Amino acid sequence: MPMIAVANDTPAMSARWVLAGLSLSILLSSLGTSIANVGLPALAQAFGASFQDVQWIVLAYLLAITTLIVSVGKLGDIIGRRWLLLAGIACFTLASALCGIAPTLGLLIAARAVQGLGAAIMMALTMAFVAETVPKESTGRAMGLLGAMSAVGTALGPSLGGVLIAGFDWRAIFLVNVPLGMVTFYLAWRHLPIDRITTVSVRDRFDPIGTLMLALTLAAYALAMTLGRGSFGLLNIALLLAAIAGAAFFVFVETRAASPLIRLATFRDRTLRTSLATSLLVSTVMMATLVVGPFYLSQALGLDATRVGLVLSVGPLVVALSGVPAGRIADRFGAQRMTAAGLLAMAVGSFILAMLPMALGIPGYLAPLIVITLGYALFQTANNTAVMTDIASDQRGVISGLLNLSRNLGLITGASLMGAVFALASAASDITTAHPQAVATGMRITFLVAAMLIVAALAIAVAGRALARRRKAHPTM
Repeated sequence: MPMIAVANDTPAMSARWVLAGLSLSILLSSLGTSIANVGLPALAQAFGASFQDVQWIVLAYLLAITTLIVSVGKLGDIIGRRWLLLAGIACFTLASALCGIAPTLGLLIAARAVQGLGAAIMMALTMAFVAETVPKESTGRAMGLLGAMSAVGTALGPSLGGVLIAGFDWRAIFLVNVPLGMVTFYLAWRHLPIDRITTVSVRDRFDPIGTLMLALTLAAYALAMTLGRGSFGLLNIALLLAAIAGAAFFVFVETRAASPLIRLATFRDRTLRTSLATSLLVSTVMMATLVVGPFYLSQALGLDATRVGLVLSVGPLVVALSGVPAGRIADRFGAQRMTAAGLLAMAVGSFILAMLPMALGIPGYLAPLIVITLGYALFQTANNTAVMTDIASDQRGVISGLLNLSRNLGLITGASLMGAVFALASAASDITTAHPQAVATGMRITFLVAAMLIVAALAIAVAGRALARRRKAHPTM
């Protein structure tokens, strides 16, 4: 089987078009995540279904991305990233059309899972392509651009979805992806560099058993964290135990595979281990802003739905505007140093949010939130840059997949963990009817926990950097 490496001789003008295509890929995959949420009430009414049934429209997409993103990254390393990315964009676009014309809820959920497969390919391969087409000294800026486009997609989804549903119907929230997908496909087909074929050994073949085990393990964990809408019952415990057993069996399988999906020796790289751990912790904390924010703003501060939406859009907007500047800072001052700086800003913002009184209102919430999101933008860009800059070409797809996986697992964990902390700290049996002061107390305690998680991430990052310096100074250590 041929191994594919992309030529790193892309002209400057073509590189800009490559980045445009990659940015649209990230935008579409992020938009697919957030735009469906706002349509759930309309979908429940259209299909005469319960909320528990229509929530699978969101879960099917997230599960497909989470379970497949590492595998498709590895596949790109083996068969070639250009053609696989084109296939992913086409898959996403066609699945979006199928979602828009689906006559039943079951077919819509199935189409969303296929759409998630396309999104997994797009997410996994975009960062890998940046490392191939952008000069090393500009990697941070390119990673910042991709982070900004991801934030734009996340922020744009609810508002765009609301407009489309009001002006047309629920089908429009899926059909809008079709023309955007066609433009993305054309840019990628026209400007992505041609794959260069070299020879591979047997150890670089695909690993179907490892792929299946990882997918089942991740699916079990994701379902354990998401089913039950806040309660953690026997089914959740059983799924979590299945995920733990699956992870152990996956490691056992990979140690004996001739061509493992993930080379376990890869995790000897301290930078990679540190980056994956900190990314998971940071994403867990960022989900707190989405889980806790709406309740605090509506019930503690008494804002209506329109103003809640406006306040919540500030976070993604800050990330979108600061992504490219954060990349330039990472290029200028060093990715690892700026990773720590981003974590420090997040910790400070979380501590402030945990201490400010409710009387400060919207400004008291927004000011520390902006500090947190600015820190997040800097961390995410610098962290991805630190990992992807010096990765071997035949590992970029799978490493990019691992980075995206750590982020997705953090978001899934955060939705469950931080939601549970908030409910417990509010001391209310039903958070939707809790007293404003109880909600405010719950918010403060939740962000105090968030701050401690970020401090733990900062300690991991600093320790990892210190060990890397010592090993560089004393190679025999």
